[in-house]
Amino acid sequence: MVKFQDAQLDRTFSALADPTRRALLARLEQEDGLSVSELAKPFPVSLPAVMKHLDVLAEAGLLTRTKTGRIVSCHLNAGPMEEAMGWLARYQRFWTQRLDALAALLDARRQGAADGAD
Repeated sequence: MVKFQDAQLDRTFSALADPTRRALLARLEQEDGLSVSELAKPFPVSLPAVMKHLDVLAEAGLLTRTKTGRIVSCHLNAGPMEEAMGWLARYQRFWTQRLDALAALLDARRQGAADGAD
């Protein structure tokens, strides 16, 4: 069995596994550069909980933070998602091929059944 271990890919998928973190990234995709407090407003969790989520996202490289005075702003970094998309694309090709083969088999069987009914 081949073990494929890529720490960056693992961190990306781990960070994206949580719905709150995905929602935080979605907010940054819509409005990049939000302060931590602005980013946290719509979430029904404490500011420290949001900050922990932001730490996970930052460790995965999915966001960066900049500090101007007392304001910490968050910025989306979608780069690590590109590697994840490439990994997923391999399996999309696999399933597309399998489903195309299944469709061809079903079409052939339907055609054979229709020919036999004549």
